[in-house]
Amino acid sequence: MNDIAATMKLNHPLHLIQHFKDTVPGFSEVMVDRLEWANDITATTRFFEQQLGCTAALYPGISMIKRPGFDIVIEQADGFEVNWPHNFHIGFELATAADVHVLHDRFKADGIDIPTEIHRSKRGTRFFCAAPGGLLVEINTRADADAAVRATFV
Repeated sequence: MNDIAATMKLNHPLHLIQHFKDTVPGFSEVMVDRLEWANDITATTRFFEQQLGCTAALYPGISMIKRPGFDIVIEQADGFEVNWPHNFHIGFELATAADVHVLHDRFKADGIDIPTEIHRSKRGTRFFCAAPGGLLVEINTRADADAAVRATFV
């Protein structure tokens, strides 16, 4: 793990929880911190470890991916194809726009699928990449967000 990945924090947690409440029968936030499905659990786990600095423990059909403050549980999708809804994603927030650029360049050099280039909006600088299986991952910073927008962050 590099210094940039060590400082990342999970973004959009309420969006994730609501999505799973709406789509997974019996889901509640006390079940797991985060729950994802993958057709290639090994490749997905490797992405989170190598690219985002997570640690992981593999069990038959399940990978427990950890970062300070949250877990992501990856389950092997046997018997069905994983199809993520359009624009569904998880996000990781970095400290600065420079950090976003460094990680973007490293991902590009490592051959990670990057469907968007870096762009700055009133919400800050960001880009999207795809984990194996197509889960979109947003890498962003709010450090350069417009002042009016920054005032709404909790």
